Amino acid sequence: MPQLVEVRFKGNRRDFYEWHEPEPLRERDPVIVETDRGIDLGRVGAVGSVAQTKCERCGGCALAGSAPAAAPAAHEELAEDGLAVVVAGDGDGEAVAEATPGARGNGAVRRVVRRASAADLRHGDELRRGEEDVRRRIRERAVTHKLAMKISDAEWQWDRKKLTVYFTAENRVDFRTLVRDLASLFRTRIELRQIGVRDEAVRLDGIGRCGRRLCSASFLTEIRPIGLQIAKDQHLSLNPAQISGPCGRLLCCLRFEHDFYVQARKRFPKEGKLVQTGRGAEKVVSLDIFRELVTLRGEDGTGRTVPLAELRQEVEHAAPAAASAPAAPPAPARPSDAPGPEATPADTPPQGALAAATPPHRRRRRRGRRRPPPGP
Repeated sequence: MPQLVEVRFKGNRRDFYEWHEPEPLRERDPVIVETDRGIDLGRVGAVGSVAQTKCERCGGCALAGSAPAAAPAAHEELAEDGLAVVVAGDGDGEAVAEATPGARGNGAVRRVVRRASAADLRHGDELRRGEEDVRRRIRERAVTHKLAMKISDAEWQWDRKKLTVYFTAENRVDFRTLVRDLASLFRTRIELRQIGVRDEAVRLDGIGRCGRRLCSASFLTEIRPIGLQIAKDQHLSLNPAQISGPCGRLLCCLRFEHDFYVQARKRFPKEGKLVQTGRGAEKVVSLDIFRELVTLRGEDGTGRTVPLAELRQEVEHAAPAAASAPAAPPAPARPSDAPGPEATPADTPPQGALAAATPPHRRRRRRGRRRPPPGP
């Protein structure tokens, strides 16, 4: 039975392949794998059940039964939605539009060709060192064509049969002339991919405001949407400068830490709730889930901070006392609440009394609204 492995490439790009040799692959092993047009170099990221779980979660490759390639007419729709757009040019400078940046149209399962040798690794390192110069030259060509796009990264395929250029742009960009220019310059197949600012941070990597490597580029396997409600649930400051990362979007750590906050708050009473303690009814003002402290405020306005375990004991001791206390007698009815005799027409005050009780300004308004009598 072939071994399913996850292979990672530059910029946290990954794909899934099958290994048909008897000796199994291990994590971090360099391998040469099949691609659409040629072969590429990568490293094994996961094997066994872990790779199978990731493959089933991905669902966008041939191993998961991906759909056939879309028609070139879908290029415009993908561009408007802000998804990755691929425009490739062959060595003769002819531009071809594609709309399937990650799918495999033929449905065939790709295979790991062989283990990478030391010479293969040296060749891959040479390509990585030359990609910065390639990116600079592409940026100059983009400026020459007056295109409002930011060239984020460039990636050579290991056999140099394809050059992938990643860029970001706020609006749609017509880069067909740029593709022809780059195809004639590098004499290879050119592929341009428009990515988002989060994907750009994954590819370029960096240091976050916490002083550590970016979560999206280090250990996060997928980038999930992050909303402002997540920051509100964690009681964080809603200042964008405090909860945004280098990419200008909300911090990725807010998403994977959110589950911890939700589970931790289940052990605490809700804020604003009244709890019966040894001092009577007190209101929960704030919570400190890390130090397990609860801040309370009594009816007299005095506040105190108690550990969660101590608060639970007070609530447990106060519950039997409140249950055994005698019920308070009902309050006596007020004289105004007592039922009286029904009003009779004789009890109704005369019209003059109502007029006298009406404020003067209201009487003037009413007289002003009266219509004049009709003429003869």
